[in-house]
Amino acid sequence: MTATARPTTFLVQLTDLHIREPGRLAYRRIDTAAYLRATVAAVGRLVQPPDAVVVTGDLTDFGRPAEYAYLRELLAPLPMPVYLMPGNHDDRANLRAGFPDHAYLGTGPFIQYTADIGGLRLVALDSVTPGHGHGELCPARLDWLEAALEASRGRPVVVALHHPPFATLIGHMDRQGLLEGAVRFEAIVARHPNVERVVAGHVHRAVDARFGGTIACTSPAPAHAVFLDLAEDAASQWVLEPAQFRMLAQPAAGPLVTHLVSSGRAEGPYPFYDNGTLID
Repeated sequence: MTATARPTTFLVQLTDLHIREPGRLAYRRIDTAAYLRATVAAVGRLVQPPDAVVVTGDLTDFGRPAEYAYLRELLAPLPMPVYLMPGNHDDRANLRAGFPDHAYLGTGPFIQYTADIGGLRLVALDSVTPGHGHGELCPARLDWLEAALEASRGRPVVVALHHPPFATLIGHMDRQGLLEGAVRFEAIVARHPNVERVVAGHVHRAVDARFGGTIACTSPAPAHAVFLDLAEDAASQWVLEPAQFRMLAQPAAGPLVTHLVSSGRAEGPYPFYDNGTLID
């Protein structure tokens, strides 16, 4: 009897939700909850339903209990498992209290865990430095990562964290990027060629770079984006660009691929051909 081929695993990455209490706007202008509702609806419209969703930090804007309660309500329509991670705007204790049924959040000083999602293993790494915007990976966190990757040999892995481990060339964001541990992090990843992707958030844009023999990338946010200005002294500004998120697809054989998906509704789909003839 021929074994049934393992299907492709689909993992959606959301990031930088910045949810505030109901009725409160970010920067006095942005209804982040409305944008998240649109993104959740877009995830629900995907032709291939994702096996899980991972949210790579900045779940809320101030880490307040009421913000996590509202976030829980906004994420409730998602029928698949949702894995949460902290960012520099989050509070670990309040996140755990707001999602007590998410046992993977643990009880230790960091929120780090692994999760098997179809044919893919997610390794979640905590880069938060409480009270600061920048990220750090201390020796204890990197020791944990090394052990987690050793235990994951032979299967495709996605490593997720909030702060990107590479320079984005957006000066004001790089100054609050991953300021400690990036060199050792890259060396650890390089020793594990089964790491298919390193995914991060923080910069509210899609950015890709070579990293440790694989690809590291960030994802856009559901609401505001960081304005794209690559001057070293560029001002810290935001802009409302069309919202997108990443979908990662790991086939049974072959490399992982990622797609950027629009959160908005678009016309179509329309056929290219009519009865085998290209429509002119």
